[in-house]
Amino acid sequence: MKIRDVLTKDQLWGLIVACLGWMFDTFDQRLFILARTPAMTALVGSSVGKLGIEQASTLMTALFIAGWASGGLIFGVYGDRLGRVKTMALTILVYSVFTGLSGFASNIWDFGLYRFLAGIGVGGEFAAGAALIAEIIPGALRPYALGLMQATAMLGTLLGTLLSMFIEATANIGGVEGWRILFAAGTVPALLLILLRLKVRESEAWLTARAQSTHNKLAMGSIGELFQRPWRVGSLIGILLGFTGQLGIWAIGTWSPELMRGVLSTAGQFAATEKSQIVGTGLILKDLASLLGVAVFTWAAQKYGRRPAFAISFASSLIAVLICFGGMKNVSDIWWMMPLLGATVWSPLAGFSLYFPEIFPTRLRSSGIGLCYNVARYLTAAGVLGMAPLMSSLLDLGVQEPLRYAALSLSSVYLLGLIALRWAPETLGRSLPS
Repeated sequence: MKIRDVLTKDQLWGLIVACLGWMFDTFDQRLFILARTPAMTALVGSSVGKLGIEQASTLMTALFIAGWASGGLIFGVYGDRLGRVKTMALTILVYSVFTGLSGFASNIWDFGLYRFLAGIGVGGEFAAGAALIAEIIPGALRPYALGLMQATAMLGTLLGTLLSMFIEATANIGGVEGWRILFAAGTVPALLLILLRLKVRESEAWLTARAQSTHNKLAMGSIGELFQRPWRVGSLIGILLGFTGQLGIWAIGTWSPELMRGVLSTAGQFAATEKSQIVGTGLILKDLASLLGVAVFTWAAQKYGRRPAFAISFASSLIAVLICFGGMKNVSDIWWMMPLLGATVWSPLAGFSLYFPEIFPTRLRSSGIGLCYNVARYLTAAGVLGMAPLMSSLLDLGVQEPLRYAALSLSSVYLLGLIALRWAPETLGRSLPS
């Protein structure tokens, strides 16, 4: 059976463009993760030392996540009010423009502003894209389509890694610093606006919900209503699950390049170019393994339920962080520990794209996804900011590798996620709330 025999042309184009939009979101994220340390070294100056650069990097990361959270809430509501397709177009334009401008930054403050504004676009795109896919794809295929959306996110990170191996962030290419060229590449997603304009139609479910809401005088998009019955429990649990998974990624998992660089610095026999290639290869292995993690989560969620899938994901992520950040000492460890980290820590993202659309009605779906995915980001930004003083305190105590122990301390967040699952509603086999 061919795809075109299962999906209509409109459904297929909606799926393709929503997946590409999220893929380029994560492409932007990976460019930032790989370029932030070289960018801070150039903009702050190496005189502040390694810890000063890491602290500046955590501040930029927190600003990016805070922008992401703000954009998710703002555009989540507009996704319900303006429609999924128009909102996707706005968010893609925003994150493309400000990612490109990040490469023109002259100091840490304008760089931070550009990252905050790019984050607003990145945060807003997911809710609209996930809502669109959930509404246009037939029920039996919906979980797999949403899983595919998250899988393309892993491809985005992989593309970012591959690009960074050809254009090293620390290199000087024709008199231009490599990290600036990487951010310039982040403008490419703007080309998706052409496809959105020509190929993607608005969700029929959203059009129907808008007509019904107008007739019944109900709000299309409302953060306040999400904290009222019957949606309050789903909203609060979604926020806790989102916080658990995202803190695991942003305050722990995204520091894996620095973890590998620390291992390589103690090895001593590698040139700078060799180190970059090893780090890049480690990230590719992690990204490929994350595809497996997303696939396994989607399969488990369909076979056993959403709650068991999240429980397995959180428990395995906790174990993987303890193993990787506690035990990565040799270069040989990179080749199996990075895939382990990728297959576990990134797997909850599949649950977010699958589960969040299933707990809210059409008129509140984009707002609900934005709420769960992005209120958690404010909490995550605070957790990321806490990394800097935590590392500083550990260093004052004589700890030689504070990044490792900070990550190990924060891994306890997975216990919070496991506890929150006790009250999470199970949605396996249920139709989308209308």
